Amino acid sequence: MSQFDYDLFVIGAGSGGVRAARMSASMGARVAVAEARYLGGTCVNVGCVPKKLFSYAAHFTENFHDAASFGWDVSHGPIDWPRLRDNKTREIERLNGIYGNILKNANVDLINGHARFVDEHTVDVNGKHYRAERILIAVGGWPYIPDVPGKEHAISSNELFYLDELPEHATVVGGGYIATEFAGILNGLGVKVTQIYRRSLFLRGFDEEIRGHLAEEMRQRGIELRFNENVTAIEKTADGLRLQLESGGVLNTGAVLYATGRQPLLEGLGLENTRVALNEQGFIAVSDTFQTAAPSIYALGDVIGGMELTPVALAEGMNLARRLYGGIDQAMDYEYIPTAIFCQPNIGTVGYSEEQAREKFGDISVFTSHFKHLKHTLTENPSKVFLKLIVDKASDRVVGVHMLGDDAGELIQGFAVAIKAGATKAVFDATIGIHPTVAEEFVTMREASR
Repeated sequence: MSQFDYDLFVIGAGSGGVRAARMSASMGARVAVAEARYLGGTCVNVGCVPKKLFSYAAHFTENFHDAASFGWDVSHGPIDWPRLRDNKTREIERLNGIYGNILKNANVDLINGHARFVDEHTVDVNGKHYRAERILIAVGGWPYIPDVPGKEHAISSNELFYLDELPEHATVVGGGYIATEFAGILNGLGVKVTQIYRRSLFLRGFDEEIRGHLAEEMRQRGIELRFNENVTAIEKTADGLRLQLESGGVLNTGAVLYATGRQPLLEGLGLENTRVALNEQGFIAVSDTFQTAAPSIYALGDVIGGMELTPVALAEGMNLARRLYGGIDQAMDYEYIPTAIFCQPNIGTVGYSEEQAREKFGDISVFTSHFKHLKHTLTENPSKVFLKLIVDKASDRVVGVHMLGDDAGELIQGFAVAIKAGATKAVFDATIGIHPTVAEEFVTMREASR
């Protein structure tokens, strides 16, 4: 009889943990998953899925406005927030059940409770010890709110999904994915929005030209952007909240949402009982094979601080399962991973930004197109689409594709396949476009803009 209860014990039933557990079990491993909160992790419960549902809702404001130019007289009042919120919650509960069935059908034991390391092969859940040959940490992250006076009056994206009511004015602090997406969502739902970011332009790390065009689009939609600014204190007032600003000013608001990053959810995990080490950023340090400093313990997903994207965690979970139990020793490939920001309008991107490409490849060609969407030619909507291709001149390979516009994520996913396959600009040029579409512009850019 084995000295272990399980071959693999997974801590965390988010995207990466569930994928690793399910695939490992399908390869013959005895697997258990411990989860203290909800099945599906951040993405399903307080992340990608509910955020995208809210994003859909936010787009209706623009659609109602544009409808008249297409012959439709549509009148609407304010959004019924409780209806949207509760419909979203029902859908999330349905997905929680699906995740439970996925684990059950894969013969993975689900243990409800907080897991804590006793040693490098043993975890404690609800007072019971479980021993495993290998243990996987897939606990994800948690929103971080800096220690500003009055921080107890702020909310994170977790709480925003369950607000009792929408404020008339909201202030979003931060400049990453979550901050920029929720600034657009709240604005689309009828809330007056101010976004505050401590640097000169949000979405650091993305193509600078895309970032600049998004700022213009958001301002056109009525969002107040305050760059090179920060909040130094939050005070509760009879009418809401008063924010003291670094510039010396004051901002009155109904709610303040902090989207200033996420930290790995390590509290109470018992890492002190293991040799697991953290890197300088506070994430779990792992090798290329997701192994920690303790040979029997692995980690993946947001807790290791890489590309904090659900599909990346899924791929890491699959990679680890194949390596441990499938006999496939293949390195995880992080190059040319597409992503989307569901701001208003959307951003879709794959590959290198212009700045990154110049640094890596040196001599590049840049192709851009900035135009009014055909849909908006009948309306007074000032929104424009922006497209960008980055080409390595030496190889003619397209190394970056970027889009700002409606459904950018849907469109870029298709181009990501071509980029991953190594498509050249000549291949793009030889591809016949679908007319009239936004996407055809990507295969009709014949002259470099600079």
